[in-house]
Formats: sequence, C-alpha cells, structure tokens
Amino acid sequence: MKFNKLIPELSVSDFEKSLTFYKALGFNLDYSRKDFAFLSLEGSQLMIQQANDTWKTAELIRPYGRGINFQIEVKDINSILGKIKLANYKIKFPLKENKYAVKKNVVIQKEFLIEDPDGYLLRFCQEIKEEK
Repeated sequence: MKFNKLIPELSVSDFEKSLTFYKALGFNLDYSRKDFAFLSLEGSQLMIQQANDTWKTAELIRPYGRGINFQIEVKDINSILGKIKLANYKIKFPLKENKYAVKKNVVIQKEFLIEDPDGYLLRFCQEIKEEK
C-alpha cells in the first residue's frame, strides 16, 4: 500500500458512527485497530480515531475542524450523491459547478459539501472539463 504524503487523522466523538458514515459514502476500510481506522477512496486517504487525550490540544467542540474542508476528487460524483441519499445523510451545500483558474487555464468541476457526524466538512468534486 502506498501512503500519501499528507494523511489527515480526524478525532471523532463516536468511532462506530463515524466509521459507518465513511463506509456508507464508499470509503474502503484499509486497516483498523481498536477505535482507529485507515480509510481510502479513489486515492484519497484519511484516518479516524476515537477522541482521546493523546492528541488533544484543546476541548473539542462541535463542529470539529472549523475553518477547514477536505476536498476529495472522485471519478463519478453522482455515485457518491446516490450513496449519501440512500443513507439519508444531509448535504450541506448542493451539487453545483464551479470554475477555478489554474495557471492559464480554467478548470470546471462539479462539487458539493457534506458534514461528517462531527461536523468535519467534506467537499466531493469531479473535474468535468478544462478550458484553455
């Protein structure tokens, strides 16, 4: 298994609830141990761990991860949306197209935002075209 150079590890308030959430979205459980899981989805990797005092720098107050969202690029954004609807999870910002300037080009992608059970923001995106 190849590990990414940056892999977020999220402290969660209810490990089993969070694990169920991420698996319902299509994340693979690559390995786990008590209250810890390493998850991946199409090359994106993250870890979840039951909140404990090991990494605690301050009191965790929901929503966790304020000020950050994790962009996760997928091949088929509609598949992820279908899984979210099937599991009855609420979408925070609905699917839309956004344009981003990348060097001298413009990348157009579909994206939406969802919160995990602790309020971490996940922005799923699919590049649909690049304009020169």
